[in-house]
Amino acid sequence: MRNNIEYSKIISGTMTWGEWGKQLTTSQMCSLIDFCKEHEITSFDHADIYGDYGNEEAFGKAFLQSNTNRDEVQFISKCGIQFVSKARSNRVKHYNYSKDYIVWSAERSLQKLNTDYLDLYLLHRPSPLMEPNEIAEAVQKLQKEGKIRQFGVSNFSPSQIGLLEKAISVQANQVEFSLNSAQVMYDGTFDDCIINNRMAMAWSPLGNFFRENDKRQKRINEVMLELQEKYEASSSQILLAWVLKHPAKVIPVVGTANKIRLGDSIMAQNIDLDTEDWFSLLTASQGHEVP
Repeated sequence: MRNNIEYSKIISGTMTWGEWGKQLTTSQMCSLIDFCKEHEITSFDHADIYGDYGNEEAFGKAFLQSNTNRDEVQFISKCGIQFVSKARSNRVKHYNYSKDYIVWSAERSLQKLNTDYLDLYLLHRPSPLMEPNEIAEAVQKLQKEGKIRQFGVSNFSPSQIGLLEKAISVQANQVEFSLNSAQVMYDGTFDDCIINNRMAMAWSPLGNFFRENDKRQKRINEVMLELQEKYEASSSQILLAWVLKHPAKVIPVVGTANKIRLGDSIMAQNIDLDTEDWFSLLTASQGHEVP
């Protein structure tokens, strides 16, 4: 299902670049885009809702000022979630996957990002009201017009993807995956990606490692200290290497706006964890040996 689009081994997640995080200026975003490209991070992950529906426009302005040509990078965006927000007239959080809305949202993303096409366009979360044929009509229209190149989903189960594939091919699934949130290894999600050659992406690939201080964290830290010394790597690099080792060829979406941490992240692809070290971390996270 994959085509010849090549995404970087680490994807830069932009959710915290704007109002929901660092509130970077245009020049700061421009500098960060250039930094990413210089460090082989060429794929940027967006969503229409990020920054209270404002991140794409802020990124687009910075992209125009950067030293980057459009064909040197890959833009990913998502649609469908409707927040109660000052930017929208929504009364309740819901999802909208009507043909008109999908097309309108994609065209809005193109305008805000100052680009003619998206490399990958995702449905952000599954909705109980999804109509596969209507979604297919929207996607096919956008693809025919050259506005999106690949179509995928985010946070979908294999059965939900199967529902869509009655009408349209799904080329990617972006899901939560980290050492502390590994359910997708067991519920068929990654099996589905491998079987169908579907691109797997992981949001929040570091999990809550740097935010927790519980018994699980202490167990992981005991193992982590040994591995940091063995591989001469930081804890974040070890955590990303753990994600990268999965046979689904998972691409981590790293959601930091810190240049040092971004540069640190790209080096994780050079770490090949031994199988027993990989399972040592899993065992520490789960609190028991594997069955």
